[in-house]
Amino acid sequence: MEVIVLREETILLIDDEKGILAMLEALLMREGFQRIATATTAHEALQLVERTSFDLIVLDVMLPDMDGFQLCSEIRKHTLAPIIFVTARSGDLDKLMGLGIGGDDYITKPFNPLEVVARINAQLRRRKFDQIKVPVKAQSFDYGYFVLNKTAGQLIINGEDTHCTAKEFELLLFLCEHPNQVFTALQLYEQVWGTALIGDEKTVVIHISRLRKKIESDPTSPKWIVNLRGIGYKFVPLKKVTTYEK
Repeated sequence: MEVIVLREETILLIDDEKGILAMLEALLMREGFQRIATATTAHEALQLVERTSFDLIVLDVMLPDMDGFQLCSEIRKHTLAPIIFVTARSGDLDKLMGLGIGGDDYITKPFNPLEVVARINAQLRRRKFDQIKVPVKAQSFDYGYFVLNKTAGQLIINGEDTHCTAKEFELLLFLCEHPNQVFTALQLYEQVWGTALIGDEKTVVIHISRLRKKIESDPTSPKWIVNLRGIGYKFVPLKKVTTYEK
């Protein structure tokens, strides 16, 4: 007899297709999740987010009363919980939009339900690890042109506080902590997002592109985050870094 380990995490599923909600809910319950809420409209989802602390949110883009991207922005006013988009909108611009406004992962329909569950588990593992891991000594990386402050969660470029998403910040932080080391796109995805599955290279490419637009003087000819064709990416400090400790 199979023993199911009960999970304490709270998950919100948002989709106007009740069949998809029922399928995902059933699969998650088989994984031991007990606290699963569902919503078929943006209005209903926002009401739930305002009164419940969720550990993870699965969000469809095409909702009847509000675009899912707009809803993601509204949700981000209430929680930093991981948001996984699951949608039929498969274009690169759609994915760029979703990841750029606060999404942590993006899965296109039709999808393998088991992959969705795997990515949910990966995001939750990553979040748990982030909460318990011992911080490294360096809390701030000062390269002159830009400063990455781990403690404050700030990216400062030319003295100005520059907005970046949680995953952009985590990716840049990982690169700063591992200068002059080469990583494939899948290795970066595994380190920052917590797992590696088919198709994750595009997610990394999008985030690298967004970071280059922020820190590179010429994003078309990058000097900080360089691409070694056919091998991977490497962060190259252009000046000796000054690290600050607690």
